[in-house]
Amino acid sequence: MTGHFAGAAFPASQVIPAENLVALAQPGAAGGAGDALRLLAAAGSAAEARLMLEALEAGTSGVLLRTDDPAEVRSLVQYVSRREAEESGAAGSRLAYGCARVVAVRQLASGDRVCVDLAGLVQPGEGLLVGSFARCLALVHSECEESDYIASRPFRVNAGPVHAYVLAPGGRTRYLCELASGSEVLLADAQGRTRTALVGRLKIERRPLVLVEVETEDGSRHSLMLQNAETVKLVGPYQPPPAGAEGGAAGPSTAAAGAAAGAAAAGDVDRGWRAISVAALAPGDQLYVLQTAAARHTGIAIEEFIVEK
Repeated sequence: MTGHFAGAAFPASQVIPAENLVALAQPGAAGGAGDALRLLAAAGSAAEARLMLEALEAGTSGVLLRTDDPAEVRSLVQYVSRREAEESGAAGSRLAYGCARVVAVRQLASGDRVCVDLAGLVQPGEGLLVGSFARCLALVHSECEESDYIASRPFRVNAGPVHAYVLAPGGRTRYLCELASGSEVLLADAQGRTRTALVGRLKIERRPLVLVEVETEDGSRHSLMLQNAETVKLVGPYQPPPAGAEGGAAGPSTAAAGAAAGAAAAGDVDRGWRAISVAALAPGDQLYVLQTAAARHTGIAIEEFIVEK
C-alpha cells in the first residue's frame, strides 16, 4: 500500500462513524483524501473486524485485531481468505462440477420441504448445492426467473426436504433443517463461482415431493428429493431440444408457447447452461453436480467407510 494511513477505533455498536470515515476515504469523496488515504480500524474480535471490513461494502483498508484468543485470529483469517477468494473469482477458487445423467424421476408422497429465503438478491444461474447424500450435491436454482405461475422471488431457493444436505462456507455441509435466521450458506453459480449468503428465514411446509435419480460419470448412482413444483429447477449444461420436438402444425397458443420456448433456448445457448424444472425433467437430461470423496461428521469431511443409499 502507498499513501497515508489513518487509524480509528470504535465501540462495536457504533457502525455509522466507521461508515462516515470509509466514505471520506473513498476516491473522489468531497473533502476526502481519496487514493492517498488508507483507513485501518482497530477491533477487539473477529466479528467487530468483519463489521469494519464490510462498512459501506468497500470497508476499511485493513484492521488491527486486538485479542489474546487464537480462535478469534483463526476466525478472522478464514473470513479474509474466503472473501478474497470470492472477490477474485479465480478459476482455481471455483468449484469443479461434474455432470450427472438423470436416470429416473419418480413422484413421491408429501414431506416437509424447506424454502431458504436469503437476506440478499440471487442472480440467474445461482443457487444452493443440495443432495440426499453429501458425496453428490446438485445445483438447485433460485426462484429469480419469471414464471407463469407465481411472481419472481429472487431471494428464495426451494431447496428440498428437511433431511437434505446443503453446502456451507468452508467446505462444510449442514442439514436444511439446521439452518435458521443468521445462518450462512454457500451460493454457487453455473460456472462454479461461489459467495457466502446470509439466511433471512426458513419456510418449512408439507408438500408433494419428487425423487430425482442420477448417474455420475464414474457409474455411481445418487439421488435427491425436491418439491414437485414447476418453479423448482436444477441447473445443468445447455442441451439442444430433441430433433422434431418443435415440428408439426400448431395453433396460436402452441405457436406462442413455441416462440417463448425458442427465446428461452436461445438464452440457454448464449450462457451455456440451463435451469430445468423438475416438472420437465426426464431421463437423459444432464445436471451439474459437485462430488466429494469424503464422508461427513457434523458437517465436516472425514475419511471413513460409509454406505449411503
